[in-house]
Amino acid sequence: MRWGSGEIQFVRPVHGLVMLHGTKVIPGRVLGLESSNRTRGHRFMGKPEITLASAEGYEKQLLGEGMVVADFNKRKQTIEAALQAEAGRQGGSLGEHAALLEEVAALVEHPSVYVGEFDRAFLEVPQECLILSMRQNQKYFPLFDAAGKLQPRFLIVSNMRAADPRHIVGGNQRVVRPRLEDARFFFNQDRKQRLEERVRMLDKVVYHNRLGSQHKRMERVRLLAGRIAGVLGADPLLAERAAELAKADLLTGMVGEFPQLQGIMGRHYALHDGEPAEVAEAIEAHYRPRFAGDRLPEGRVACAVALADKLEAIAGLFSIGQQPTGDRDPFALRRAALGVVRILVEHRLQLSLHELAKAACQGFEAKPAHELENFVYDRFAGYLKELGYSTLQVDSVLSKRPSGLGMVPMQLEAVRAFQGLPEAESLTAANKRIANILKQAEAKGETPVNALPVDLADPADRALHQAIRVAAEKARPLYEQGDYTGYLKSFAALRAPVDMFFETVMVMDKDDKVRRNRLALLRELREAMNRVADLSRLAA
Repeated sequence: MRWGSGEIQFVRPVHGLVMLHGTKVIPGRVLGLESSNRTRGHRFMGKPEITLASAEGYEKQLLGEGMVVADFNKRKQTIEAALQAEAGRQGGSLGEHAALLEEVAALVEHPSVYVGEFDRAFLEVPQECLILSMRQNQKYFPLFDAAGKLQPRFLIVSNMRAADPRHIVGGNQRVVRPRLEDARFFFNQDRKQRLEERVRMLDKVVYHNRLGSQHKRMERVRLLAGRIAGVLGADPLLAERAAELAKADLLTGMVGEFPQLQGIMGRHYALHDGEPAEVAEAIEAHYRPRFAGDRLPEGRVACAVALADKLEAIAGLFSIGQQPTGDRDPFALRRAALGVVRILVEHRLQLSLHELAKAACQGFEAKPAHELENFVYDRFAGYLKELGYSTLQVDSVLSKRPSGLGMVPMQLEAVRAFQGLPEAESLTAANKRIANILKQAEAKGETPVNALPVDLADPADRALHQAIRVAAEKARPLYEQGDYTGYLKSFAALRAPVDMFFETVMVMDKDDKVRRNRLALLRELREAMNRVADLSRLAA
C-alpha cells in the first residue's frame, strides 16, 4: 500500500514512529516519519496521544492510558478465557476455533466478548454454511450444544468495552441476518436442480488445457474408483456413482459463494436427491484428508473414490510433465500422495501400489506408473520418519518396494525389535558383506544356482546350509501369518554358523564348483533373511 505523494510502501498507512532505548529517543527516519516517544491509544477509549516515559514501561503505560493490550499473546489468552467463560454460561461450546482466534486477536486492541442471536429458522440450512458465513465474513464464534449441533447464538469479540452493550449486539445481529439469508437463498435455489443434471455442465469447466474438462476427468476417476472398489470388496456401482457426482456441486451457488464447502454441499444435495447414503458420504469424503491431521474417508466406497481422485490427479499431471519441483507444488500433488499413503496405511487396505499406479495411468497417453510409485514411496518415507522410525529402518523396508503399504508399519516394528537382539549387529554386518560379494560376483558374470548339499565338502559350508534350512522352515509360516517380528527373530540362530563360515572359508575359491556353491549358499541366506527388510541397509 502506498499513501500520500510518496513511493514508500507498507501493509497499511503508518501514522507514527516510536524508537526508544530506555528513556532516550533514538533519532531516525522510517517510512517517511521521524522517530519520537509519542504514540496513540485506543481510538475511542484511550488518550488520543500518549508520551512514553521509557521503553520498559511501554506495555503498562499503553494499557493504563491508552486502553490497548499491546502483547498479542496476552490479547489472545484474554479472548480465549472470555470466550470459554461466556460459552459455559450459555451452555454451549466453541468447536474448532483456533484459526479464528488467531485472526481475531490481531484485529482488536482491548477485547470484550458479547452474545448475539439469530433467528432459529435459519437452522434449516446445513450448519456448515451458517458456521462458515459467521466465521469467515463476520469473525463471529458460533456456539454448539453437547452433540455438536449449532445453536442460534454466537459470540462477538468487540474492540469496545461498554456498560450497556445492547447497541453493539444489536448492530451485529442486524449485520449477520442478511449473510445467513444469503446462505438460505443459495441452499434453496441449489436444491431445485439435481446434482446429476449438473454433471453434463462440467464439460464446460476446464480442468487443465492438456487434460480436458472436469467431466472428462471425472470419467477417468469413475472408472478407477469402480475398479478399486471391486478389489476392496465394495460395490463398484456405488463408487462409480459417487465419482460421477463428486464434482457436480462446483456448479452450485453455495459452493460458488463458499468454495470451502465443496464436497460438503455435494453430500447434502445428494441426500436431498435421494442418492444412497454411501454415495453421499463418498462425495464429501473424497477430498479427505485435506490437510495434515485431517480425518480420513470412512467406508470402502468412500476410500475407493478418494484414492481414485488423488491417484488420477497425480497420474494425469505427471503424464504432461507437471511434477513438483523443489519447493514448488502448484497442484498440491505431494498432499495428494500423502493422502494416498494415509488412506492405505491407516485403514490397512489390501491394495497393491503397483497395481494402483498402473490402473491410474491407463487413461493417459503417457503412462508414468513407475514415476508415480516412486513419488508415493518418497512421501511414504517422510510419513514413516515422522512416526519415529529411523532413516536406516525406513530404507531397509522400502528398498524392498513393498506393494502393500498397509503392512509396512508392522514390518518396521519387526525391524526395530530385531535391532534390539544381541545378534543383530553381527547379522546386519554379514548381510552387508554378502550383498557386496554377490554384487561383485554378478559383475564378473557369475550367476549362482542352488547349492547342492552333496557338493558342500567343508564343515562350515554344511553347517551354514543346515542352519539356513532349519531357520527358513521355522520362519516361513510366521511370515505368512504376518508375524514379521517372529520371522526376523528366527534368523538370530544363524549368527554362529555365519561367523564360522566367514572365518574359515574363502568364498571366491579358485575351484569353480566350490565357488559357485558358496555363492549359491550366500544367495539363499540373503533371500531367506531379507523378505521383510534388506538387513544390509541397517549396517552403519
